[in-house]
Amino acid sequence: MDCLRSLMSKNPTLKDVAHEARVSTATVARVLHGRGFVSKESRKQVEEAISKTGYRLNILAQSLRRQRTKTIGHLLTSISPNPFFAGVELGVENEAIRNGYSVLIWNVFEDAKREALGVEAFVQRQVDAIIFTTPIDPKNVEIALSAHIPVIQVERPTQVPSHKVLVDNYAGAVSATEHLLNLGHKRIGYIGGDPRNYHTDLSVDEQRLTGYRDTLRKNNITPSEKWYASGKYYSIEDGYQIMENFLKDGEITAVIAACDILAAGALQAIYQHHLRVPDDISVVGFDDTYAPYLSPPLTTVRQPMFEIGQMAARIAIESLNLPGEITPASFRIDRLSTQLTVRSSTSAPRSD
Repeated sequence: MDCLRSLMSKNPTLKDVAHEARVSTATVARVLHGRGFVSKESRKQVEEAISKTGYRLNILAQSLRRQRTKTIGHLLTSISPNPFFAGVELGVENEAIRNGYSVLIWNVFEDAKREALGVEAFVQRQVDAIIFTTPIDPKNVEIALSAHIPVIQVERPTQVPSHKVLVDNYAGAVSATEHLLNLGHKRIGYIGGDPRNYHTDLSVDEQRLTGYRDTLRKNNITPSEKWYASGKYYSIEDGYQIMENFLKDGEITAVIAACDILAAGALQAIYQHHLRVPDDISVVGFDDTYAPYLSPPLTTVRQPMFEIGQMAARIAIESLNLPGEITPASFRIDRLSTQLTVRSSTSAPRSD
């Protein structure tokens, strides 16, 4: 009763209702706005808490809310060890600061529960928009949307409709494969990530693998199943082990890695076998993160990391000025181009 009197002595807030109902503020928001899934038990708890606290949806507060906090929440898979995410964050921050906004960063570490905590924290802090780079669980994207916060999904979007910033990964894989074909390679391997790890309609990994396979087939080369392997995640260990297996088979003369981290592992395996790059085998990466600093400097498909972040922040800020109710028809999907950057890790295959 003391807790209830304390709540009644002031204007009850969304947080007060959540505390009384023993649920998250995002759950309360979904009940109030009638958007998103809420279990019958949680809905009943929220409705009872609203009645006990005397909470009323504050139209004035909503109006003040639209004046914004000038803050963008950025949920990152992890700022390290993959520099891709750091590059995207720099772009987000640059565009945000240029427009008078600040950025809150939350590292998810590919953990759906940690991602949910981040969304909850951003909702409580009343951020103006949330950027997911990249989303882990579709339910967490829905929670952000149910709180009427603009959402931008980057690179690996879920099936939940929202603004999206994508990259033309298919074209990037085509350019990498064509480069090796033009040098004279015909037995080209591919080290990828596992598409099953992501909640997407067509994942980044599938796009890159399909671009590789389609390009070989267009050039009358049927890729052997032994030429392709995927690791669980993008790691140096996976790149090393897969390349180790390729070298034992001894079929391929070149390899495309789905990211520079996998390529770095492949280079280590090649070195352990006392082979030289590109004299004995050519290597192409993807991302252009570690590529300039490897030995030899790596030919790679450059992803516009900084530009991706800039675009995501730009969409976030512009979406705040859209008139009327947000609908799927108003969602933007921007797709950026990749670029092949040729360095010292590729050359013509050795003649037998």
